[in-house]
Amino acid sequence: MNPGTVSLYAVQILNGLAFSMLLFLLAAGLSVIFGMMDFINLAHGSFYMLGAYMGFTATQRLGNFWFALIIVPIIVAALGFLLERILLRPLYKRGHLDQVLLTFGLAFVVADLVKWTWGADIRSVAQPPELTGAVSLGITAYPRYRTFVIVAGLVLALALWALQARTRIGAIVRAGVADKEMVGGLGINVQLVFGGVFAFGAGLAALSGVIAAPFLSLAPGMDFEQLILSLIVVVVGGLGTLKGAFFGAIVVGLADTFGKIWVPDFSLMVIFAIMAFVLLLRPNGLFGRAVA
Repeated sequence: MNPGTVSLYAVQILNGLAFSMLLFLLAAGLSVIFGMMDFINLAHGSFYMLGAYMGFTATQRLGNFWFALIIVPIIVAALGFLLERILLRPLYKRGHLDQVLLTFGLAFVVADLVKWTWGADIRSVAQPPELTGAVSLGITAYPRYRTFVIVAGLVLALALWALQARTRIGAIVRAGVADKEMVGGLGINVQLVFGGVFAFGAGLAALSGVIAAPFLSLAPGMDFEQLILSLIVVVVGGLGTLKGAFFGAIVVGLADTFGKIWVPDFSLMVIFAIMAFVLLLRPNGLFGRAVA
């Protein structure tokens, strides 16, 4: 294999990893919400889109991408907390069909609000000056911003693992995924935990959107496109586990990148084929826990 081919494949692997990190941030919250709350939230992609567009506005008006990276996820997390408390909480004891109908309709409402506020034109966010240009990786040069996306994703994955595995809050969430009735029986306010988990998941999705804004174009429909991929990540990785979301995102991100190169007309089919193959071998996903 000649050096040019090696360099090309190295760049595409890095592109796949960068996209995987965005998918991980989006799918991590969705996985824990579904695994713990048994709630199907088809509006999760809307938080991603809101994060991207609000990051676009904050960067334009304040001229500081880093401030947008901090403040936008907090605002969207607060919005998610209110949304869970007012609209979604009454549906916990109802069937998944009601949850799907409400959140699917909510996603369309948010999509129309985004079109009304920002228009239907394709938008883009300028990369922060510190991350423009390319960095040499030996065999190839790679855009500095995409390198930042990979590193930031890995750091956040490690931080989320530490939060889940090494803290009391993480222990409560893990216990809630396994048996939320028992957690409630121990005197823990499960409703408050649910609201916090939902808000945290919304904030992670918004963070993914802000990071994606200088990396991918902003356009109406980006919410459903990413939602489909994040649902596949959750299915492949397994419900309620950050480890599953992480490795599932890597599998789907690399499959999406190389599928668009090798079979561009059937790239989405490749991802669904991988999902079907994983489910045939492991019905609960790569790291999902079997439910009795």
